[in-house]
Amino acid sequence: MLTDAAVRKAKAREKPYKLADSAGLHLFVTTTGHRSWRYKYRFGGKEKRIVFGHYPDVSLAEARIMRDDAKRLLREGRDPGYEAKLAKLANTKRHEHTFEALAREWHNLQKDRWTEVHAGDVISSMERDLFPVLGNIAMADIDEHLVLSTLQIVEARGAIETAHRLRQRIASIFKFARSKKVVTHNPADVGELLKPVPKGKRWPALVDLDEIRGLIAAVDGAGANPVSRLASRFMALTAQRPGMVRTAPWSEFHEITWSDDGAVDENAFWLIPSDRVKLELELKGDEAFDHVVPLARQSVEVLKATRRLTGRGPLAFPNNRSSFGPLSENTVNFLYHRLGYKGRHVSHGWRSSFSTIMNEHFARQHVGADPRLVLERLIVDLMLAHMPKGLSASEQRYNRAAYMDRRREISQLWANWIMEGQLAASALLEGPR
Repeated sequence: MLTDAAVRKAKAREKPYKLADSAGLHLFVTTTGHRSWRYKYRFGGKEKRIVFGHYPDVSLAEARIMRDDAKRLLREGRDPGYEAKLAKLANTKRHEHTFEALAREWHNLQKDRWTEVHAGDVISSMERDLFPVLGNIAMADIDEHLVLSTLQIVEARGAIETAHRLRQRIASIFKFARSKKVVTHNPADVGELLKPVPKGKRWPALVDLDEIRGLIAAVDGAGANPVSRLASRFMALTAQRPGMVRTAPWSEFHEITWSDDGAVDENAFWLIPSDRVKLELELKGDEAFDHVVPLARQSVEVLKATRRLTGRGPLAFPNNRSSFGPLSENTVNFLYHRLGYKGRHVSHGWRSSFSTIMNEHFARQHVGADPRLVLERLIVDLMLAHMPKGLSASEQRYNRAAYMDRRREISQLWANWIMEGQLAASALLEGPR
């Protein structure tokens, strides 16, 4: 039997030679001094050889273990050489089937079922939160602990709903991988271990006009990306859901004269298709539920300023990495946090700010059970894309242009209030003040 010392001293000779160990294991030395472990055996009446690896990468002790494993396979009636080839092929396939590779293949198959904006949102969320952690890992090596720890990173920044959406996407990717026989398990069954999505959450919101103006001024003067600051201003002006704003394509904005910054554009509006409005599933895709947002003069100014930065891409407010990916859902919130508004105001809070201040304003104008107060409150709800409760879908169907003149007046009134004393939108392109 060989010793470690004998193996180390094995040098090149004029001809290749072997140093035998035992039970068919030997060290093969070439004329250049290259040393490798080989195992000679018989299977099916034929003499065969298998290479275990190079020395010193594979030590004498390790080579003996590999020999013993090969002998076990022979006792089981299996060819060690054939099994080694299968293992090598499986290992190659294993590394081809990484999470990112399968996720992108899954996304490519699904994207035709989605709107272009949603498809972009899905892939950008995975590029941001999943691929940096799971991307290069073989699907077969991902377990529940790894999935949970990845999602808990998202939870830690306060994005609870995002963590749950990502878990659903991971589950769908593993289901797809199972259909391709890449894996036999699905480690995404960890929903109960995530923090529950808050129901009926009250978003922190400023409801004092002076404080609102102070926040807008602070954002304008912050050292942040101009697109982020313009998106924040547009959220404040329109009081629409942040998700609608950051995923809004340029094609949804109408009656705007892009070539002339001095144009009045009195009839400018934002038409949000029903499949992007937060409605019950059966109502999505029904044009009767498209949401029309009349745009105040200041809102149009924001869009014209933004278009100078992002007008060549499909989205009004894309992220820094790709014009096809929307602004991250927490970009504006992180900006507010840095400015000292954590726990006081979030991007979704603009809706509460608008609703509270407007309803209080109308309550002061119309005292008691004045029917005009009821109508004004209904119009505010329409402007927020809120649907009347307790009615059937057919009863909820309303003309998408209902009370449009009054909605435009209210939109302009709100814009005048919160933009009082603020910088022009074009000034935000010049950097922080």
